[in-house]
Amino acid sequence: MRSLTGTGLVVAALAATVAALLFPVWSYRDRVGTGAVDLTARSMATRYGPLSPLDRDFIDRVRLAGLWELPAGQQAQERGTTAAVRRAGEHLVAGHTTLDNHVRQVADQLGLDLPNQPNAQQRGWLTRLGAVRGGAYDRAFANILRLAHGKVFTVVAQVRATSRNALVRSLADDANATVLDHIGVLEDTGLVDFDAIAEQTLTSAPPPTTRPTRARTPSEPT
Repeated sequence: MRSLTGTGLVVAALAATVAALLFPVWSYRDRVGTGAVDLTARSMATRYGPLSPLDRDFIDRVRLAGLWELPAGQQAQERGTTAAVRRAGEHLVAGHTTLDNHVRQVADQLGLDLPNQPNAQQRGWLTRLGAVRGGAYDRAFANILRLAHGKVFTVVAQVRATSRNALVRSLADDANATVLDHIGVLEDTGLVDFDAIAEQTLTSAPPPTTRPTRARTPSEPT
């Protein structure tokens, strides 16, 4: 039987996760002045193809994902009470280590700044996971991370389908494979509440915007 504390933490964290992850899709869709022509006009020319605002946001978010999901995976390896949860943690660590190396290479080639720490919401999710133990931890980990990867999956598909930048398309391919692998191992825990995920996805309101990504000047460090 699920504990009230564990269930409450999962529901609250799912709502917060959906709010943050909906931004890329909501931000560049169905808003005045953000159609295809406008996005093209605001793209930055690079030797690898035009870099759109959505491309830049995607690069930023791949980096942010690794900054909180990698430590979450390490935590699951230590704190998970089942072999399946610990295995999911191992996949998160391996996947985001590789993906983080890739996104840093892309950012360096494009001269972009990247965040160096999780944002406030992501730090909050890590704090919530750190506050629970036992079966409550296993459920919170599986559901928070499964929802996060499910939303990222739709964003990756959008970027891969629309980007005109070769580096971004390559990063999206890598991210797609990583996300699919993580979705699979999280579902293999047998702890994912698909009804709760569907409900939170449908009822979440659009979140606020994220920090802007800017081009790095040649004199700045990576």
